[in-house]
Amino acid sequence: MGNCSKTLKKTNPDHNPDKFYPKIDNSDKAYQKTDNSDKVYRKTDQSGATNLLPLPSTLPSPSTSSLPVVRLYGSPTSPATSYIRFALLYKPVTLLFIPSEKPDFGFETPVIQLGSDVISGSSVTILRYLDAKFPKPLLLSNWNTYNETTPVVVTATALQHKSLVWHLDRMVRWGEDLAARGGRSKGDPVMGSARMEVKKYAKSYSQLLEVMLEHAQMEEKIVFPILEREDRGLSKSVNEEHARDLPLMNGIKEDIKTIIVLDSGSSSCQDALFSLTTRLKSLQENCKKHFEEEERGILPLMEATELTQGQQERVLEQSLDVMPGTHSNLLRFFMEGLLPHEAMLYLDLITRCTDKDRAGSIYRFLVEEHSGKRNEGRPTMGLLLKAKS
Repeated sequence: MGNCSKTLKKTNPDHNPDKFYPKIDNSDKAYQKTDNSDKVYRKTDQSGATNLLPLPSTLPSPSTSSLPVVRLYGSPTSPATSYIRFALLYKPVTLLFIPSEKPDFGFETPVIQLGSDVISGSSVTILRYLDAKFPKPLLLSNWNTYNETTPVVVTATALQHKSLVWHLDRMVRWGEDLAARGGRSKGDPVMGSARMEVKKYAKSYSQLLEVMLEHAQMEEKIVFPILEREDRGLSKSVNEEHARDLPLMNGIKEDIKTIIVLDSGSSSCQDALFSLTTRLKSLQENCKKHFEEEERGILPLMEATELTQGQQERVLEQSLDVMPGTHSNLLRFFMEGLLPHEAMLYLDLITRCTDKDRAGSIYRFLVEEHSGKRNEGRPTMGLLLKAKS
């Protein structure tokens, strides 16, 4: 991770990259976000489960014994170790993490062992090896197309937009499915009873609402004031849009609380669910339009402020300061809305703007369970990629 700036270097001057973040590689359709494919890396059905790599319900669960075992040696407090641990969660492997301040192989950096292969070095070196051994999904896909002239806070903001849009889409689909069932249970033991599912829905929306509010605060307190210093009134309209949607966002939360106490299957419950879905769709449309306006008309102007690289990274660090929940207990939730290479890019941006201790603290939220126990030796999310149609 110390070589992040080299990783993001644009190597093809004739290529026209996405302005803010790498484009999805359309040749790798098995791992794009889609509503219809069985080979998705993320859940796209209506159940609303929050696993990063859910198994399609029509496919058999793969045997963990058939997966290659990757051993990771490194300090549990090292950001480089946590970074590689998180990357391995996307791969079809069984991860065994062996905490070690200095691996027996004699390397200071994290070490992975796959069979007779022992790999150490920079994080980019290890990720390239993993991508070569396990090509799907690619973790370094399109990184060489990153537009290095784009301020890092703009790239981070656009990636946040992508995650929020994905979660809004998911909440709408889940709400439509609940409404079609009249709030009745779908018989999925993971979701539990009808009321348990609505409570899960409420929790997911509360998490999304917190990330959205922190994102809006970040723009209002950090990004827009920089633009206002250059052109007064430039961000007035987008600030007004933030305020416009707040009553709708809070109203949806209250609607869900009401639905929890209604009898599932009743006409009042079904009517309330249809009304909820309508309001969610309005919020979804407003946010998509708002994000598009920002990315088209506001964020590109950050480049004209001519901030130095150090100033850009300081701005991004300040952005993290006003989004504490997103970059701690809600970080796993946030990352679910990004494709694997986008998630790794986001972590790379964090590394560039924070010190080692803070980056390590942030990354550990991704690789440690909420109970505080580490998941060494357990099958990773990547095992689900082994399922074949």
